[in-house]
Amino acid sequence: MKKLSFLLLLTTAVHFVAIAQQAVPYENEIKAFEEQDKTTPAPKNAILFTGSSSIKLWQSLKTDFPDKVVLNRGFGGSKLTDVIHFADRAIIPYKPKQIIIYVGENDVATGTVTAQEVYDRFVTLFTKIRKSLPKTPIVFISMKPSPSRRKYLPITIEANKLIKDYLAKQSRADYLDIYTPMLDATGQIRGELFRADSLHMNPKGYEVWTEKLKPLLK
Repeated sequence: MKKLSFLLLLTTAVHFVAIAQQAVPYENEIKAFEEQDKTTPAPKNAILFTGSSSIKLWQSLKTDFPDKVVLNRGFGGSKLTDVIHFADRAIIPYKPKQIIIYVGENDVATGTVTAQEVYDRFVTLFTKIRKSLPKTPIVFISMKPSPSRRKYLPITIEANKLIKDYLAKQSRADYLDIYTPMLDATGQIRGELFRADSLHMNPKGYEVWTEKLKPLLK
């Protein structure tokens, strides 16, 4: 009876642990990175790209920067809070040569945060990275003007400016404006840069990012 009770408790505990792990957004994606690193170790001294789906879906990353060693660690539809949470597993352990970040747009799209809150979250992430990797250069790619999220653009613009002003005061840090290049001469969003969902970019969109980012890569 005692053995049966123990097995029952053990099974229940394992079940709850599994549920808890599933409850953490993107845990499975981060675990997949860790498993991949075990079989195929990540390159050393690489330029690490992290953030939300705009990074994750950058399938041409290696061919866009053929003279650089790059590592893609973008995951899901992550928010700044997610990247902060997983920084100790998906950024810092790699000790990259440089870190490229694109995140924040999904925070804004919740419709529940202010530009100041997005900025505060970014500062938390930046500070966390700097504490562990004080000499690693960081580039923040500004939040883009997604057509499907037009109603949030005022917050996006304000948050971008707050982050830009903050990074201007930091050493070994750059703010890359991709918001402006994704607008036409009249200030309208260039729809041809986006997929049919009006959110994620097509190859033309990534061409814009590549052109603007190249001069900043180490």
